[in-house]
Amino acid sequence: MTEPSTDAVAGPVLVIGAGLIGTSVALALTRAGVEVLLHDVDAENLRVAVESGAGRVLAGGDRPVIVVVAVPPRIASAVLADASRRFPDATITDVTSVKEEVITGALTLGADPERLVGGHPMAGREVSGSAGARKDLMDGRLWVVTPLSSSGGEHVARVLRLATTCGAVPVEMELARHDAAVALVSHAPQVLSSVLAARLIGSDDEYVQIAGQGLRDMTRIASSNVAMWTDILAANAGPVADVLDGVIDDLDRTRQALRGLATGGESPADDVRLVLESGVVGQARIPGKHGAARTAFREITVMLADRPGELGRLFSAVGVAQVNLEDIRIEHVLGRPSGLVALYVSPEAGDRLSEALQALSFDVRA
Repeated sequence: MTEPSTDAVAGPVLVIGAGLIGTSVALALTRAGVEVLLHDVDAENLRVAVESGAGRVLAGGDRPVIVVVAVPPRIASAVLADASRRFPDATITDVTSVKEEVITGALTLGADPERLVGGHPMAGREVSGSAGARKDLMDGRLWVVTPLSSSGGEHVARVLRLATTCGAVPVEMELARHDAAVALVSHAPQVLSSVLAARLIGSDDEYVQIAGQGLRDMTRIASSNVAMWTDILAANAGPVADVLDGVIDDLDRTRQALRGLATGGESPADDVRLVLESGVVGQARIPGKHGAARTAFREITVMLADRPGELGRLFSAVGVAQVNLEDIRIEHVLGRPSGLVALYVSPEAGDRLSEALQALSFDVRA
């Protein structure tokens, strides 16, 4: 995990929008000792954020050094432009997941091009609102910073320092390239997850009952906030549609091949194999831990009773064995009060962990 920077950004920092991301940024800054000011038109969000220790409510005489706009994309441009006018000396940035439409819109509405620096922390949860915020949400996550050619060096440096103060790892990217990137790795996956989950509506209950971990993995983000994602997709519609065009073409070729196989036609199985093989190659390109190259881990699977304390007992045993967990996955067993816990460790630690767990009478599966 990336530790928050000990060389914190200078405050006070004003966060406009005390939702999940805004409050998480505020909590991370407060953790680092930075003075945080908060503003939100939603009184309840603001109250929860203040009571959680994220900062204090903006007062009339406050003069922030940085303003972080954390509002939905549909209003972000106007809020950025307004913040630029109200705080003429402050660095102005945002955390929206769409950059070109938001930033160019802010400039059109009068935002200062020298003090405006776009930003997007690549972090989130399936919940929304200040109640779901966490001070460690940004830790170890990428924070994309999208300076303009007109952005002053001092203001870019402040936004980069803002990211590191929150525990994130900043990377710079052009506006259009950012939007194309998130369309591929975030926005189109949200659509595909939602479309797949929607296929379950009205389906036979017996079919849904046997759903396994694969379906859960692919539909996990389908439960995300609908209003928020409607805004995001509307703001990045073109790049997302481009990605979906390619997916639809691939799916259509695969569908035709499967129809040919199902009807005994001449459509070759090679077409189906090709899409599966391409998936393996593509999935291997996803970065591994801390953004490093992918590493092959050893999987140790343990059957645990589904009762209080069992997972804690397992983790304690792993700690006693002095083995570092690289990842973990839990799959509940259908119709039984138990679950399979897959522990992923370095290959050289696999045998040692397996033997240690068996010595403590854990049900280790091959």
